[in-house]
Amino acid sequence: MAKATDVRSGASAAERSRSAAETDEIRQALVARLAELQAEYDQSLSEITELQRERVADSAGDDQADTGTKTFEREQEITLANNLLERITQAERAIERLGTGNYGWCERCGNQIPVERLAAFPSATLCVSCKQLEERR
Repeated sequence: MAKATDVRSGASAAERSRSAAETDEIRQALVARLAELQAEYDQSLSEITELQRERVADSAGDDQADTGTKTFEREQEITLANNLLERITQAERAIERLGTGNYGWCERCGNQIPVERLAAFPSATLCVSCKQLEERR
């Protein structure tokens, strides 16, 4: 079943395909990146848990400023962990798109995403033009 992006871009199935070796190379790079991100996320969660234990044990006698500082630091750590989780989701989605044959093609306009952009940001789903439009909104 052809997607709307295939029709708009005029890309044929032959133009959208890549060799098995290229696909395998991309998949290996994405899987390796996913493993790195997952390890970093797991480490981040461990650190958050350990710091939370330390804060509970070391909170006696804290004034409002100390409590506020600890809360801010905890929220900052959680935000960093959530950012890692978002990057993990992006990598998983890129692997999924690779399997369906949509990797490297813009989700919005259907044009091919430049190789340079994919090299810099392997889980990109939008071409540079569409990403710029999205960021302006």
